[in-house]
Amino acid sequence: MAGHLWGYYAALAIDKEAQIFREFRGRLSYELTHRIPGNLSILDMIADASLHRLINQFYILFNTHRQNNAFTELSSGTIVDLLLLLKYTTGRLPLRDFEQDFKNEKGHFSPFELLDISLGKAIDELARPIDAIRHQAKTVTVGTSRKEKELAGMVFDLMDSLDFSAKNLIHRDILTVNRIQPAIAAVRGHTLYRISGLDEQGNPSTNSMIAIQSRGGVALGMKSRADQPTSLMGVKRTIVSTGHVYIGKGQADGALIVILPLRSGTEFISHLLLLHVEYDESLPIGKRKEVLGYRYNDIKNLVNEYNIRWDDHYLGKINLSDLFSKPVDILAGQIHQWAASQE
Repeated sequence: MAGHLWGYYAALAIDKEAQIFREFRGRLSYELTHRIPGNLSILDMIADASLHRLINQFYILFNTHRQNNAFTELSSGTIVDLLLLLKYTTGRLPLRDFEQDFKNEKGHFSPFELLDISLGKAIDELARPIDAIRHQAKTVTVGTSRKEKELAGMVFDLMDSLDFSAKNLIHRDILTVNRIQPAIAAVRGHTLYRISGLDEQGNPSTNSMIAIQSRGGVALGMKSRADQPTSLMGVKRTIVSTGHVYIGKGQADGALIVILPLRSGTEFISHLLLLHVEYDESLPIGKRKEVLGYRYNDIKNLVNEYNIRWDDHYLGKINLSDLFSKPVDILAGQIHQWAASQE
């Protein structure tokens, strides 16, 4: 027992290191998403002063932690990729060398897309120890019948109706879906996309395509670029690259969506299932903490940085859609402003 507890707290400390990557990735994704309508070139984005400042601040923070012997669980390849990409995205390295440094990627991604993917790898590597221990604890204490019971719910039921199941999700995504389901009041519609043309490693290539296979509910009346097979790009391309469940809003209409990467037959992603969801805003505070997962601690820790005493009831003042999708530093700022107005 003592050994297990020691391992748990050691893994917890490592997972805490992932927080700076989660925060930065969330903020970077928010900034990049809001620049998509402008169709900015890579050079325009590198020259963008606010983006440059955001990335440079993280570069300094990352280097400070690294020089103080943090991130011991990160692979050397991930560290090198991050250092290079942070320099490419701020113009410290010439773009003519980018394809050479990342030649295995065959030039299919911009430095900003690769930075997002590398941040995701860093988070996964730092989260592995705590995920392994939590999984071990569940394996010891939770029986098979309980595990099967936990995989019920409207999202899994919809997957079943489309001839998919939890077997088409990786373990991490099963846990994510199972965690957020209590917050979903309804699935108002769905679109199932078929993905093709991935390379031999299962990554998007210049030949990667996306096409609608089926849809239902509110999605039936929506026009889509993928009504006919078309190039895989944008957020959906990033989801296929990272393999992560996406919880956020539609870029064009702000609709509340969840996108699940599904695997069929092989370990590669063959489909994306986009869900149009409606959240249960009456969800009690205790349940909000549960569905947020690690984001709860990230928000709480950042609020504490403002020297504000944390109160779980702050979670009730923010819509669930924002709690799930907005960068945690923006959420903490909102709470700070509200708390300051009450003084």
